[in-house]
Amino acid sequence: MAVDEAKLNALVGRIVEEFGAIANAPLVVLGDRLGLFRKMAGAGPMDAEAVSDASGVRLRYAQEWLNAMAASGYVDYDAKSGRYRLSDEAAMVFVDEDSPAFLAGGFEVLGALYQDLDKVQRAFTTGTGLGWHEHHPMLFSGTERFFRAGYNTHLVPEWIPALEGVDAKLRKGARVADVGCGFGASTIVMARAYPASRFVGFDYHPLSIETARRKAAEAGVADRVEFQVAGAKDYPGTGYDMVAFFDCLHDMGDPVGAGRHVRETLAPDGAWMLVEPFAGDTVAENLNPVGRVYYAASTMVCTPCSLSQEVGLGLGAQAGERRLRKVAEAAGFGSFRRATQTPFNLIFEARA
Repeated sequence: MAVDEAKLNALVGRIVEEFGAIANAPLVVLGDRLGLFRKMAGAGPMDAEAVSDASGVRLRYAQEWLNAMAASGYVDYDAKSGRYRLSDEAAMVFVDEDSPAFLAGGFEVLGALYQDLDKVQRAFTTGTGLGWHEHHPMLFSGTERFFRAGYNTHLVPEWIPALEGVDAKLRKGARVADVGCGFGASTIVMARAYPASRFVGFDYHPLSIETARRKAAEAGVADRVEFQVAGAKDYPGTGYDMVAFFDCLHDMGDPVGAGRHVRETLAPDGAWMLVEPFAGDTVAENLNPVGRVYYAASTMVCTPCSLSQEVGLGLGAQAGERRLRKVAEAAGFGSFRRATQTPFNLIFEARA
């Protein structure tokens, strides 16, 4: 066997970097949970004792955590003063949940993947699936926090206005169904922006619906939002001006059946808003940093979720526009177009 030493050394070097990223991921979760990032945000340079006092974390643990964060480049370190500082940019990533760059929730999702490793292994070897509800709770909370940043930034200013006539309808007063709503982040964002409209979020997961109801009350929109336990193929109601699926169609076992139900429940001039992870139509197009994250999540969460349900189409998180178009057409939609996009999402509009 002829070994290219340069290629081997490059691979080993990359894996060492990966080890560092993976090993520090749970420390980011701890920093988030224990308020370490929050106490450092806007406080300027702090030594380990100051961080310990502010957060209530014991000094020796605070010191080692700070060193780990500094080695990762998440926290700045000044060797002369021995002080650490959370930059304003890092605060946007780790502290400010309204920031478009907030990513702390993503680390919770990563933690859930390791918690569920044995369950996914069984699915791999038996061919069975793993339902969303069977995952560790960190997946539910992490997903809501991770995706909420994108919804806050793009949903009302960009995505809805990209749909033909929908923004005007919502401002005047419309009926909207948010299917697969999870903790209700997308539903609540829309309800805040369009007080004249009425929104109902559906999810088959009772714990998510319970949490969504609480969050809607906390956000002050419970007067125009309701949440119900229901699936994508049997949620109640008709005459919706818009039905929205945010990052969930590819998780469904029977996306065509879900699409048919959408068509049946839409008003004659209603729109199906479909938000999916950004992806090209070929594997080669998706071999990039974003695709790498999505393929991993798809392998651990999205595909097993689909395979746990009837039909089990298994679209995966990197389905791409061509396959999604086929789903919409098979569901009976005559019009399907890419309305807009971000580096992380594709936004489609389908009409009968």
